[in-house]
Amino acid sequence: MNISTPNTTVLKTKPNIYVMAWFIAMLFYFVEYAVRSSPSVMIPELSGLFGLSAVGVSVVAGTYYYTYSVTSLIAGIALDKTGARYAVSVGIFILGLGCLLFALSHLYTGYTGRLLQGAGSAFAFPGCVYLASKGFSKRSLATAIGFTQCLGMLGGTAGQFIVGPLIHRGVSVSAFWIGTGILSMALCAILFWITPAEEPLSNTRETNLLQPYKTVFGNLQSYLCGLVSGLLFAPTTVFIMVWGVVFFQQDRGLSYQQATLVSSMVPLGWVLGCPLLGWLADFAGRRKPVIIGGGLLMIVSILQLLFLPHLMQAYISMFLMGTGSGASMIPYTIIKEVNPDEVKGSATGAINFITFGVTALLGPLFNRLFGKTLSTTTNHAQHFTSTGLFLIAGIAVAIIISLFLRETGQRQEVAVGND
Repeated sequence: MNISTPNTTVLKTKPNIYVMAWFIAMLFYFVEYAVRSSPSVMIPELSGLFGLSAVGVSVVAGTYYYTYSVTSLIAGIALDKTGARYAVSVGIFILGLGCLLFALSHLYTGYTGRLLQGAGSAFAFPGCVYLASKGFSKRSLATAIGFTQCLGMLGGTAGQFIVGPLIHRGVSVSAFWIGTGILSMALCAILFWITPAEEPLSNTRETNLLQPYKTVFGNLQSYLCGLVSGLLFAPTTVFIMVWGVVFFQQDRGLSYQQATLVSSMVPLGWVLGCPLLGWLADFAGRRKPVIIGGGLLMIVSILQLLFLPHLMQAYISMFLMGTGSGASMIPYTIIKEVNPDEVKGSATGAINFITFGVTALLGPLFNRLFGKTLSTTTNHAQHFTSTGLFLIAGIAVAIIISLFLRETGQRQEVAVGND
């Protein structure tokens, strides 16, 4: 009995350790989303820090998505090979270093810092899912992952709704980024300390590490999932998290506080939309109708904001748009269901790569078409309308592409089984 008791204790307490590590990783996810969205509320201050125009600042901020998309492919492999203790800790450290460099008043450190922020952030969500799978049973795993996504979206809201007033009340952008960097370094140390070390993969398997990605990228459905997710997510990443506050100030004549509130409603809508639409897809037994419905809700919300602005307050319109945008997470489920079981982890890295690759491509196009003309246009109402129609066009393309997705809902499986 005395010999077996320690082993029993280890078995009971080890999942609890992983739950604690998951909680720290969630804080990492919260911080990285705040880092992702906060430049939108400090564009004038960053312009002064780096000596750039507003468009130049948006270019620097947008480089986040280049390294985020590419490093998403590395994150999945790193977690499988080294475990969360090393992979996630390194990710947090890279994010913290990027924040510290971003605080320096030099253009090159600004670019380098933002690139590092994107690279480090790519480890956040996969790391949370990895740790949750270690600490929770299958019955509660989906709930844990859903809660993780909600906390990340709250970080996106905090990056605008909380950081904006701080900057407006006199907190310097350098102080903010230094504080965020120090917080990230503290989270890195805590997670490394409490997360159990794991046995790495055998060296004999190193040559097969890329095989899962060959399988995933050899499947046309994987690309369709990534394109749908990326195009539904683009209004948030390309517009709200970079340009939202400035556009609502200049094109719609809102005050700084009002523009910040309106922009922060989009990620807050995600907090509701992600779990709600995911649950609806499971309840209905269909994935595609919910994706299409979410896209239509986004389109209707933007159209109302453009052409019937007095029907609802702008912050309600943006909250509804964010809620509909939660449908962009459903392809994350589909891509796992249309690929073999043994590559499900790599499928997550692949869809992250495609999703944010779409943002990396659309960002410069949006800057050229609408960002550069924001300060020079003489018709701000028409400028805002053109911007909204551009976003609607991308959502419409996502809806069309979703028609070609393979339906993987339970109702479809039952129908196939009966055949």
